[in-house]
Amino acid sequence: MRTLDVDGLGPVSRIGLGTWQFGSREWGYGEGYASGAARDIVRRARELGVTLFDTAEVYGFGRSERILGEALGDERARVVVASKVFPVAPFPPVVRSRLAGSARRLGLDRVPLYQVHQPNPVVPDSVTMPGMRRLLDDDRIGAVGVSNYSLARWRSADAALGRPVISNQVHFSLAHPGALEDLVPFAEREGRVVIAYSPLAQGLLGGRYDVGNRPGRVRAANPLFGTENLRRARPLLDVLREVADAHDVRPGTVALAWLVSLPQVVVIPGASSVEQVEANAAAGDLELRGDEVAALTAAARAFSPVSAARTLVDGVRERLGV
Repeated sequence: MRTLDVDGLGPVSRIGLGTWQFGSREWGYGEGYASGAARDIVRRARELGVTLFDTAEVYGFGRSERILGEALGDERARVVVASKVFPVAPFPPVVRSRLAGSARRLGLDRVPLYQVHQPNPVVPDSVTMPGMRRLLDDDRIGAVGVSNYSLARWRSADAALGRPVISNQVHFSLAHPGALEDLVPFAEREGRVVIAYSPLAQGLLGGRYDVGNRPGRVRAANPLFGTENLRRARPLLDVLREVADAHDVRPGTVALAWLVSLPQVVVIPGASSVEQVEANAAAGDLELRGDEVAALTAAARAFSPVSAARTLVDGVRERLGV
């Protein structure tokens, strides 16, 4: 498993594990999941060299943090656990209190990476970041990150913190490649990290779905799985399958390998089974050729999905037979 050396965190596995679904009933995971599959997934991830585990206080209303902490057990002090504060009234005393809650649920005295979950549209980072800086100074956290920040807002957070905001966790995949344009070059230039969430586009890049085989549950509402977007995604998926066949791996493994071929990028795919963890982790050792990376990048930039509104209208028309 390849790693990335990150200031304040040390070596971080290029393939991490996202735990959004841990404890989230909308994903179909009941109470037995916490003591069974979740433990097996985390244990296997560790065996495969995964050291980055991402969660948040709002995932499952704290259940994700609790499940992850219990699943890691004694290993929790040997890995990079990343959690997030949801920035409602993010004044320094509130940030400190929320960190204490996350640390308690995780079973940690110190959280390695603490992130602002999303930019508050009303409260500036000059209000939030002094609380994060105090946590750094008191060694309650190892590094500060943000999530869903534009480049301009990332720079603003830097200035407010008075030191580097080490990471920015964003929606980034072959199907959503916007971070290529500005965030990745900034991270490479400044020695920061882009953490890619939804790196498999909720399964679109796994190659399983098409117009005749759509996902259910939460994924059913994703505009990417509308008829027009599935049609538009076909050229991208064809390139993905071609590269996967050349390496005798799954398309999803190639999609992750493309991301970690980029400078200063790590990924945090979720996993609902040990088999999925193994397929994801394989991307950490898969070396793509330069021409394969270029072909995938070109296909990603050429993919232009229609809007959610257009997808909704198309879906109504399909049901009406229009």
